[in-house]
Amino acid sequence: MAQYDLTSKISQNLDRHLVAPLLEFIAGQNIYNQQEVLQSKLDLLVETKMVDYAIDVFKKLHPEKEIPPKFMEKRTKVVEEYKSVQESSKPITAILESAELAEQISNSRDYRQLVEYLAKAHNFKPEMIDSIYDYAKLYYECGDYSTASQYLNLHNELVPSSDKNYLSGLWGKLACNILLHQWEYGLEDFEKLKTFIDEDPFRNALQTLQQRTWLLHWGLYLYFNHTKGWDFLLDLLSNNAKYLNVIQTTCPHILRYWATAVIISKHSRHSSAMKELVAVIQQETYTYKDPITEFIKCLHVNFDFDGAQQKLKECERVLSNDFFLISCYNDFIDHARLMIFETFCRIHQCISIGMLAEKLDMTTDEAERWIVNLIRNARLDAKLDSKLGHVVMGTSKISPYQQIIGKTEFLNMRSQVLANSVARKLGDKSSYQIF
Repeated sequence: MAQYDLTSKISQNLDRHLVAPLLEFIAGQNIYNQQEVLQSKLDLLVETKMVDYAIDVFKKLHPEKEIPPKFMEKRTKVVEEYKSVQESSKPITAILESAELAEQISNSRDYRQLVEYLAKAHNFKPEMIDSIYDYAKLYYECGDYSTASQYLNLHNELVPSSDKNYLSGLWGKLACNILLHQWEYGLEDFEKLKTFIDEDPFRNALQTLQQRTWLLHWGLYLYFNHTKGWDFLLDLLSNNAKYLNVIQTTCPHILRYWATAVIISKHSRHSSAMKELVAVIQQETYTYKDPITEFIKCLHVNFDFDGAQQKLKECERVLSNDFFLISCYNDFIDHARLMIFETFCRIHQCISIGMLAEKLDMTTDEAERWIVNLIRNARLDAKLDSKLGHVVMGTSKISPYQQIIGKTEFLNMRSQVLANSVARKLGDKSSYQIF
């Protein structure tokens, strides 16, 4: 499975702290030599200030050796630095703990008014703004993501988008919420980053391309953990030449995740999403392919059902060893089988259950029960003749009404996300939270 592992490609576009969970996952999959994985993790951690974590990894890697003095010296230095920052940042902590801060943030017209308020109420000085960012950075490097998130949230409210640390602060907030598994807030940070990057403040095509590449990779944590993440991924890539260009230029391996989202999303199989995906897969097949993209190609380009069946078996192994996709394993297999079935049904009016079971890699009894459940749940317009062992397909088409529902249902969810974001900004105390 090492040939299909994307950890090395993905980690090049992630922060070190975001790579650590990937290595933890890989260590349990037995794809690579365990000692090599532990060494990679140690090499990663020594560049951070999570010294205790690094020491634990060193003990696993070299149980017979004593901890090198350099680790203990660095630990002592980091602890002293952490305590010093805790002491010097007490005025900022007092501001964060004040009950009226959330209301004042929502009532302030802009960052200037908020700075004026803090100066009057908390003896705040403008030069302290950069210190807030520095404190947040240290807390983050030490692995205290919750405190770092609080400081970055305040920093973001106190500076304009032109500030030298504004963009880094947005990336830091997103990283904190990912590592804290706060997917709703992470999605809001993702949207802010996307808006900022799409406004192209860099005036440099290469830098903009790099920022979008990072955004696609960091977004993987959200797309496959947020309840509606698949739809957000499709929304980002659908008819969006900017991000399609990113995939084709710097990261064609993202096709794996796009293809998975198309397969498991209930809105995509009868829309233009599949056509757009198939076109890109055909264009990029010489630069990237794996069992998931090959499954799409077999089914929707070559109409090779035997090939699709074989690729589906390989997809099972790929999904089981992919950090982001393992959680949607069952959804993928179920929807992929349904996709094979739907495509087969467009060609044949009457289908043998035995033949269908073979195409779906199921026993005859399993295939019959599966079809019965599809009919019962109104996902399939067909009749089952158990005596003859046939499935007779209906001829009804998707009504315009259902097509409109499919196209507009996602808009309601997106509107709710935007409404929640606006509510927090306007001071809805029931939903606003200081990190």
